[in-house]
Amino acid sequence: MPEPLLSVTDLTVVYDTARGPVMAVDHVELTVEKGQFTAVVGESGCGKSTLMFAVAQLLNPPARIAGGTVRFRGENLVTLGERELNALRWRDFSVVLQSAMNALNPVATLAAQYKDAMAAHGTYTNEEIRARSGEVLDLVGIDPVHLHSYPHQLSGGMRQRAMIAMALLLTPDLVIMDEPTSALDVVAQRSLMVQIKELQQLLGFAVVFVTHDMSLVSHFSDQLLVMYAGQVVEQGPTRTVFDHPSHPYSRGLLEAFPSIRGPRVPLHGIPGSPPDLAAPPAGCRFTPRCPLVHERCHVSEPALYEVGAARSRCLLHLTEAAS
Repeated sequence: MPEPLLSVTDLTVVYDTARGPVMAVDHVELTVEKGQFTAVVGESGCGKSTLMFAVAQLLNPPARIAGGTVRFRGENLVTLGERELNALRWRDFSVVLQSAMNALNPVATLAAQYKDAMAAHGTYTNEEIRARSGEVLDLVGIDPVHLHSYPHQLSGGMRQRAMIAMALLLTPDLVIMDEPTSALDVVAQRSLMVQIKELQQLLGFAVVFVTHDMSLVSHFSDQLLVMYAGQVVEQGPTRTVFDHPSHPYSRGLLEAFPSIRGPRVPLHGIPGSPPDLAAPPAGCRFTPRCPLVHERCHVSEPALYEVGAARSRCLLHLTEAAS
């Protein structure tokens, strides 16, 4: 079997606080193959953005990687120095952040920012930079005339597309996207998702897409990770997780979204709120909110058990895994 493009093994990220270390990412495993679209979903504060920042090695104190490895094309990024990482970023993997207005330089045109990104990773003539900059803008549906625009002169959707265009300047193998559609209306969200998927199929890069909206990635991703309180609680092919969710939290997320087809059914929210990661509950972390809780859930911490094509962190599947 060929080596996966990205392999995250036993990754743990903690935040050093006055109350002691808080584990925001708890022994997470993730594998992304070349050309695969992987989605990471969960409520705010579940650790999904911290996970992506750890993968891209963009964490800043008080956050730090406390254990595990992040292998990109076989090389452990955790052990690399800043100079080596800078050589890989944008060229081999790139990151599209949640707020494009904050990620883009407000006092520089798109052309100037694209030029800086390309000049940092090779020797290009001005003509080559102009041609490539116009080409990637055209790919994301923006007229190249906007190369001379400043970020504040663009709409929110155009700024997000401009960031995606910048991420594709050097044709990386992996693009990490941290909630790039969160500031857009539903029509713009759908348009951007369709465009991201078309670009991925056209250029062949892999995507790791972080979002709190499960419905957003239902028809676009190949693999789905559902995170809760710093842990992966369900992982598997997207259609498997949507059609047959095996963890109560996944079911709760799906039942919280209305369907535009079929009979009208009442929506059911998930009661309560996520636990304090500085003092998580004993046993299963979803216990205080779970409608299927049993006595052993309060004392036994579940592993990720095989459930068909997926894996689920729920003691309901312990018997199935043993058999």
